[in-house]
Amino acid sequence: MTNKILIATTSLAGCFGCHMSFLDIDERFFTLCEHVVFDRSPFTDIKHCGEHVDVGLIEGGLCNAENVATLREFRRHVKILVAVGACAINGGIPAMRNHIPLKECLEESYLQAIGIDSPQIPNDPELPLLLDRVRPIHEVVKVDYFLPGCPPSAEVFWTFLMDLLAARQPQLPEAQIHYD
Repeated sequence: MTNKILIATTSLAGCFGCHMSFLDIDERFFTLCEHVVFDRSPFTDIKHCGEHVDVGLIEGGLCNAENVATLREFRRHVKILVAVGACAINGGIPAMRNHIPLKECLEESYLQAIGIDSPQIPNDPELPLLLDRVRPIHEVVKVDYFLPGCPPSAEVFWTFLMDLLAARQPQLPEAQIHYD
């Protein structure tokens, strides 16, 4: 482990809970930083990936065209892409809207809202185009690993990253991915 690996993280449509759980590795974060350098990440406030990132951790699903563009750009720059959490893996809570046609969802949210004087569905060209349904990221790009959970625990992040740093195939113990 003489060379540090370059890690990038980003969030799409989700709650940012996976990043918060990642930080729950607590003081082990300093140990991790002895072996890694963070590129694009809210930890660094870098907005775009460098050219050759070793590991990309991405949370959140795909709700709009901007999410898709961000995901594709992220995938182009990372060697290993990791889908982190339920939203990235299967759409998570945002995918609950998939059971309602988009038109009905927008009408109920904006036109039938109580207490709004002149209700209208937003149509500003600055707003990203909504997808017809929320999608998991593997429907758009190749994903190399999946870290399950909502969010994955700090132990899942730690175990996964330590295996990668040791050049081992990541193996998550059942106790870390089994939920009762």
